[in-house]
Amino acid sequence: MERNREGLLTRWRNLVRALPSAQNLSIPTLNDHVPALLDEIAMAFRRNSDESIAEVLADGTPPEHGLQRLHNGYMIEEVVAEYNLLRGCVHDLATQHQINLQGKPFHVMNLVFDSAIGLAVQTFSINRALEVQRRREEYLSFIAHDLRTPLNAVALASKVLEASFTALPVDQRAARMIKILQRNVQSMSSLVAKVIEENDNLRTESGVKLERRNIDLWPLVESMVYDLNPVAGTGSTRLLNDVPEDLVIYADADLLRRMMQNLIANALTHTPQGEVVIGAAPITGGGVECWVSDNGMGISKDRLELIFEKFESETKDKGGLGLGLAIFKTFVEAHDGTLKVDSEIGRGSRFSFILPGRAQY
Repeated sequence: MERNREGLLTRWRNLVRALPSAQNLSIPTLNDHVPALLDEIAMAFRRNSDESIAEVLADGTPPEHGLQRLHNGYMIEEVVAEYNLLRGCVHDLATQHQINLQGKPFHVMNLVFDSAIGLAVQTFSINRALEVQRRREEYLSFIAHDLRTPLNAVALASKVLEASFTALPVDQRAARMIKILQRNVQSMSSLVAKVIEENDNLRTESGVKLERRNIDLWPLVESMVYDLNPVAGTGSTRLLNDVPEDLVIYADADLLRRMMQNLIANALTHTPQGEVVIGAAPITGGGVECWVSDNGMGISKDRLELIFEKFESETKDKGGLGLGLAIFKTFVEAHDGTLKVDSEIGRGSRFSFILPGRAQY
C-alpha cells in the first residue's frame, strides 16, 4: 500500500468520479484525508494488531471529512460509496500481489473503514440537519418579516381613517368596522411577532439575529415614505426618497427597516416644519452608506455623545422611552457597520451609517 499509494489513489479517484457530486472536484479536494487514511491502514497491517486503530481515528479526520463532503454537495450515499470504493481498491491491490486478506488483517481493515464511515456519516448527517433547520428558520422568518410590512401599512391606514372621522359626521357602523379591523391587525401582528421570536435562536454577540441578503434599497425606502407621509403632517414636513433606484445593500431586511424607521421617526420629531431626506450611495470596497438628514431643530453639541445611550431622549415627557437611537446603534454594530451624526442647532441633523458589502471568497 505504501509503495503503490499514488496508483491506488489514482484508481480510486477514477472510480469515485462516477459519483455525480465528485465529477468536478479538484484532486486535492477529492483526496482530502484519504492519503493519510491509507497510511494508517498500512501501519495497521504492518503491526497486525488492533493497536493502531485508535491512531487511525485519533485526529478526527473522518468527522472532518464528513463536513467537507457536505460542503462539496455530496449525498450521504456518496460519502459511504467513496469509502467502500477505496476498500475495494485495497482488496484489488492485495489480489494483484497474491495477498490473502483473511483473518485478523481482514478484521482490522474492515474495522477501520467501518469506523471511518460511521464518523463521517454522523458528522455529515448532524450538519445537514442543522443546515435544514437553519434554512427552515430563515424561510419562516423571511415570511414573517414580509408580512410585517403590509400589516404595518394597514394599521397606519386605519389610524388615519379613524383620525379623519373627527372632522366628519360619525358613521357608527364604519367606526365599528375600523375597530374590528384594528383588533384583527393587532392580532395578526402579534402572531407574526411570535413567529419571529420563536425563530430568534441564532444570535450574534450583540444579541441580534442576522439574516442578511441582497436588498433593493429604493423600494424599501419608497414604501416607508409612502406609509409614513401621513405621520409627517399635513404638508408641513416633506419626506423625500433620494436613494438611487438600482442600489443594492447587503443587510438583514427587518433590521434595516427598523434602523431607517428609527432615524426617520427621530428626524420627524425634530422637524415639525421642513424637509426630511433619506439617501444612500455605494462606497469604495463594496459597502453602502445610508443617511437621513433634516433641516429641523438640530442637537446641541453637549448631547451628541449621549443620544445613543438607552433612555436618553428629549421626548420622554411626550411618551418616548429614549430607546430608538440606542436600538439603531445596536443594529448597526450587529452588521459590523459604523455610524456618524452631524448636527447644528437651528440648521438640522444628518444621521448616517455604513454597512459593509458581502464578503467575497
